[in-house]
Amino acid sequence: MNFLFDGITLQILEEFSSITLSSLLTSILLSFALGLFILLIYRITYAGSMFSKSFALSLVLLSMITSLIILTISSNVVLSLGMVGALSIVRFRTAVKEPMDTIFMFWAICVGIITGAGYVPVAIIATLLIGGLFLALTLAGARFTASAYLVVIHYHADLDASVIKTLSKTARFKLKSKNMSGDSFEMVAEMKLTEKQMERLSHLRSVEGIQEVDFLSYNGGTML
Repeated sequence: MNFLFDGITLQILEEFSSITLSSLLTSILLSFALGLFILLIYRITYAGSMFSKSFALSLVLLSMITSLIILTISSNVVLSLGMVGALSIVRFRTAVKEPMDTIFMFWAICVGIITGAGYVPVAIIATLLIGGLFLALTLAGARFTASAYLVVIHYHADLDASVIKTLSKTARFKLKSKNMSGDSFEMVAEMKLTEKQMERLSHLRSVEGIQEVDFLSYNGGTML
């Protein structure tokens, strides 16, 4: 029995010895650098209502920790079975408010897995390619796609028909609210506007009887 136990112990130690200092440093430093790149792309393309610095930094840590776990598991079969059992009882209850946050978390985990497995060229090329394509897609969409706005107009009641006609000629709109206070109206309309269309509506400020025209960036649920 002691002989069998000593043999198993020796085998585990030999498998652990396969993790060299160079492979450990390569995995951690590479996952750190790629995690910073993911953080940079996340910061540039972020379109939510409130940027979370702690979540952004967690992307880097998530990549590094995942690479360390994969590096350890790949060196020992017995430990990998125990690690799977231990991680299966972990539950994360932090609510993810933005759908894209989940994508970036999955991206950081994938980078950690690839670097931990030792596929360094794949990790570098894939991360740079995904980041570059996503950045180009985001910038192109922001340039050629009309943005959603809440248009808030304060005007005299006599101009009600004229204001609605102007909005209809400019772009399609969805009336969100319309309040009357004395002889004045406050209209809130949801519209997708280009820069030229915004300039056209801005000229309403010069019309007599219109007190104010405001534009609020709108993403469907949160005003920015």
